[in-house]
Amino acid sequence: MREFSGSRRTNETNIEVSLKFDEGETGSIDTGIGFFDHMLQQVAKHGQLQINIKAEGDLHVDDHHTIEDVGLLLGRGLLESLGDKKGIKRYSTIFTPMDDALSMVSIDFSGRPYLHFDVAYRGERVGEFEVELVEEFFRALAMSSAITLHIRSLYGKNNHHMIETIFKAFGRALREATTVDPTIKGVLSTKGTL
Repeated sequence: MREFSGSRRTNETNIEVSLKFDEGETGSIDTGIGFFDHMLQQVAKHGQLQINIKAEGDLHVDDHHTIEDVGLLLGRGLLESLGDKKGIKRYSTIFTPMDDALSMVSIDFSGRPYLHFDVAYRGERVGEFEVELVEEFFRALAMSSAITLHIRSLYGKNNHHMIETIFKAFGRALREATTVDPTIKGVLSTKGTL
């Protein structure tokens, strides 16, 4: 079973995450940040993962600590649940549209953490949500999961649509890159490890 359950507790946040690969059902996601919950649900649905998240954070300060720490713990969950990564496809590049917006997410379960984030928003917020926190989330996730992650918004006029295409594309890329291919012997690397 490719699954994970863990927690992260600091003076700023108290977070519990569980995930299961190869599950079609979306779990329960409650971070106290409605738009962020909606985006994480996109990852679960389009990645066909069961993700459960319960987060309590210092939202009276701002959303940054909660979003970053969810990224750190979810990334750790991806890393630990995939184990030695034997048989996974490793790579995926996905383009995802939503009305006026089109985004690309490219992922490599390389064991080398890196984030390239190229998104030009049309404003600073979606409702009360600060759009700059999307990059903070994916940076934390990429670093703690040791993946190489490239995210680019090709175009868009609506910040909500632009961000949603990113999260949907990430879910889809995650699904493809972590799919086990029986024709792959060991790990997909000449090094013999990822």
